[in-house]
Amino acid sequence: MIVFSDMDGTFLTTDKRVSEGSMQALDKLAEHGIEFVPCTGRALVGIPQEVLAHPSVHYAVSSNGAVVSRIACDAEGAVSSETLRRVPLSRAKALEVLQIARAHDVTFDIFADGHSYLRRDLYDRLAEFVPDDPGTLDSIRWNRAPVDEEPEQTLARVDALERLAMYWYDPSDRDAIVEALRHVDNITVTRSYPMNIEVMDKDASKAASMAWLCEQLGMSAADAVAFGDNFNDMSMIELAGLGVAVANAETEVREAADMCCASNDEDGVASVILERLGLS
Repeated sequence: MIVFSDMDGTFLTTDKRVSEGSMQALDKLAEHGIEFVPCTGRALVGIPQEVLAHPSVHYAVSSNGAVVSRIACDAEGAVSSETLRRVPLSRAKALEVLQIARAHDVTFDIFADGHSYLRRDLYDRLAEFVPDDPGTLDSIRWNRAPVDEEPEQTLARVDALERLAMYWYDPSDRDAIVEALRHVDNITVTRSYPMNIEVMDKDASKAASMAWLCEQLGMSAADAVAFGDNFNDMSMIELAGLGVAVANAETEVREAADMCCASNDEDGVASVILERLGLS
């Protein structure tokens, strides 16, 4: 058995904490030698350190499946990582997406090299794009590095481009961007928040990275338990032997899951690990 879990809206509470119950569930997984793989839209640097440093965690899937990393933690608790698999988005495709975004009042977040970058003036306006969710706003700010350069400059200087994100506040901008992106080939478009649009290479997904990692570990996706709440989680929920949606998940995600559990604020993931998997 191996456990894959989305972070925001699933394993983390709404105010972006790892609850005591969730830490206890990780402890039980470690006791039984079962891997816990954080599987998130965040860049690697945005995954909570207490998760990466936990003895149940030796791998992480970040940027919506664009990157798989091996995680190590030394005796002092310092976390290090090694990239095992990367499915980069081409700069040419990123520039196509940028030209679409430029016609609208949206952010343009660049995920690359395990980090995420946003032009400073847009970083300073993030509260306009995420006005009613202080926990998410704080998380986005913490996970972004504001830069004093144009997106073209960022795209030119980074090594490995992982994904893009655009936050919007006018639904007409969302609709126009999503429609325009239909005409860009070799990309995948999804979202992890109601107010964003996320773009990766067509071969990057949480399911693809889950399947790849399971194969490397001598397992099958049928051996996996996967938890999620949003559209970027659906592929792994559908592929896993047991796909679980938290109660606060999007309707389509709940319908795609094999079962539903309590919400992220009610230790839903922990309860399934401890009770359904018999580790209590």
